[in-house]
Amino acid sequence: MSTSVSTSESVGQAGGIGTSPARPDGTMKVRGEFAYSSDLWHEDMLWGVTLRSPHPHARITGIDISAALAVPGVYAVLTHEDVPGVNRYGLEHPDQPVLAEGVVRYQGEPVALVAADHPETARRAMKRIEVGYEVLEPVTSAESAAAGAGPELHPGGNVVRHVPIRHGSPDVTAEVVVSGRYEVGMQDQAFLGPESGLAVPDGSGGVDLYIATQWLHVDQQQVVAALGLSPEQVRLTLAGVGGAFGGREDLSMQIHACLLALRTGKPVKMVYNREESFFGHVHRHPATMYYEHGATRDGRLVYVKARIYLDGGAYASTTAAVSGNAATLGVGPYDVPNVTVDCWGTYTNNPPCGAMRGFGAVQAAFGYESQMDKLAEACGLDPVEIRVRNAMSEGTVMPTGQVVDSPAPVAELVRRVAAMPLPEEPAGEPDLRLLPGGVSNTTHGEGVVRGVGYAVGIKNICFSEGFDDFSTARVRLELLGGEPAVTVQTAACEVGQGLVTVLGQIIRTELGVERVTILPMDTSIGSAGSTSASRQTYVTGGAVRAAALKVRSALLAHAAGSLGRTSSDLSVVGGKLMSTRDGVLADLADVVGEQVFDETVEWRHRPTESLDPETGQGLAHVQYGFAAHRAVVDVDTELGLVKVVALDCAQDVGKAINPQAVLGQIQGGSAQGLGLAVMEEIQTEGGIIRNPSFTDYLIPTVLDMPPMKIDVLELADPHAPYGLRGVGEPPTISSTPAIVAAIRAATGKELGRVPVRPEHIV
Repeated sequence: MSTSVSTSESVGQAGGIGTSPARPDGTMKVRGEFAYSSDLWHEDMLWGVTLRSPHPHARITGIDISAALAVPGVYAVLTHEDVPGVNRYGLEHPDQPVLAEGVVRYQGEPVALVAADHPETARRAMKRIEVGYEVLEPVTSAESAAAGAGPELHPGGNVVRHVPIRHGSPDVTAEVVVSGRYEVGMQDQAFLGPESGLAVPDGSGGVDLYIATQWLHVDQQQVVAALGLSPEQVRLTLAGVGGAFGGREDLSMQIHACLLALRTGKPVKMVYNREESFFGHVHRHPATMYYEHGATRDGRLVYVKARIYLDGGAYASTTAAVSGNAATLGVGPYDVPNVTVDCWGTYTNNPPCGAMRGFGAVQAAFGYESQMDKLAEACGLDPVEIRVRNAMSEGTVMPTGQVVDSPAPVAELVRRVAAMPLPEEPAGEPDLRLLPGGVSNTTHGEGVVRGVGYAVGIKNICFSEGFDDFSTARVRLELLGGEPAVTVQTAACEVGQGLVTVLGQIIRTELGVERVTILPMDTSIGSAGSTSASRQTYVTGGAVRAAALKVRSALLAHAAGSLGRTSSDLSVVGGKLMSTRDGVLADLADVVGEQVFDETVEWRHRPTESLDPETGQGLAHVQYGFAAHRAVVDVDTELGLVKVVALDCAQDVGKAINPQAVLGQIQGGSAQGLGLAVMEEIQTEGGIIRNPSFTDYLIPTVLDMPPMKIDVLELADPHAPYGLRGVGEPPTISSTPAIVAAIRAATGKELGRVPVRPEHIV
């Protein structure tokens, strides 16, 4: 993938913020030497496996484990009766059984566990467990569930949350009105490292769990409740994570491995295969959306009305929060005086859905951006102009009543991406490799039409709606081997996004120390929250910066006392103690001497507040991120095949802490948006997953990703550390509707559903 970029790399401390130092884990990962959670090993370990329900909805009439227990090499077979604590867990609401009790609500729900001395022995024993089922009619439509149709899957009904947004007048009229129905399929996070971990009993009734996760402390809270233990008895350490994207926020095998380890008294390792991984984690919520946009004849938005239905599947997971995002961001990055939005997150018997990159904003963006293209056509405007004309900006009042109080360069992003050079049209004999379907010699260019499309998106950064969002960091400065060294400890999960690099950059900037060690992430320190919501650089970066500043303050006070100077005259730069008047005073090593400077900080961003349950008004979000895309596609209109020729992006990041990592986030987010646009979907029928494999669930490869031109803006948010703005999610949001807009431009088809399939085009 070729990339051009315009950004500013600040000049300062080598390896500090604004530079792009090498990742400490990069070389090992490239060489295949990095230890992931599936590589965990213990000499005396057993292997655990999970028996799962084949039915999306059924009543359990009996379980017989005797044949499984009789298999040589089997150490334990567990059912819900063996859960010593509460047989319920959940990320936001404890509604999910550790092991099914009485009823199963989705295909793949865990029913029993087996531990044996070999993985094949465990699987063979698992197949001997006899479970009686009375199959029940599944609920499979979120829209019907919201309307109260079908059986009640949980006490209180099948609506997890209804979020209304009421802003302005609901009764206004407009000269131009466009409406549409839109659908988003169920996308999978498709991380390459399957769910895996190792639980080791401590011999005193407690357990150590080594796990690939996104949120150590919330995992710990759920595990201790199920085990009936105290937090001190259950210690979690982050193992190597092979991708996450939201799919590791919920528990998978954490409790199961601990149960087996405590029952057998031996370490237990569990590793899902690829098919089981599709059943073992949550997915992106499928959505059905109804939009109506009203505008003046010159394209000024008067109102937006929307009804959004999100399929949360069998258990709540993060459906309530995803619904909040889809509703509050449901009209997009536009200044709309009158808004009526209703979003329902529902229970069904489809696979559980929860966090995935973009978190509710992705689904809404496909709806509102499709509508903006319709509105442009109805008003006789260019798709760029309709967006610029209605773009929100700093000072805009959001549909929640919140005033945007930091840069919101929506119009500039759209203009910038539109101004980028377009790829050249092919001339002469076409290169088959560059045509849709050409790599497989499916087409020779007949019926190929080129289209261009635009989209812009908005995403909240950090947790919202009054959540107590904080991170804990410890920073320790001392001499090691005669040189200044800093140790950083947090529980913030490194899932591949590069946080371990960023934290080192912050320390080098604030303390001028080159030697920085990031300790393994575990629960021996306070929580850092989840690696999600594009929040870790903001919140854990903020915590590390705050702790470093306290260390620096103590260091300078110590130096000032020794030298008879004032702290305000002193600074540390590049391993030197500096005076504003006299320059270099001493090496930092001499200043530190035998002293140890150790500070722990619990750091919070500015607070948010809950939405009014009737009107949806409130200061819901900490910060907003924006990105715009222009897609160029070639479409074989006879075969329905699509080739994305270019996918260019402009994004405001506030401050590029690590410019190279910023580019990687934008490229990766755009790739996942491309996948949703044209290929990625978990297909279900009656609650049954039809394609739980990478043979049938397609994800973009290097052959599918086009060159990208990337324009990075750095308009500082005055409320954020270093002015930064979360980066990882906005490019996923605007890339999907831009690609679909380009396919529409090439085909003239309405295309109200993603992913776009050949039969939608032909």
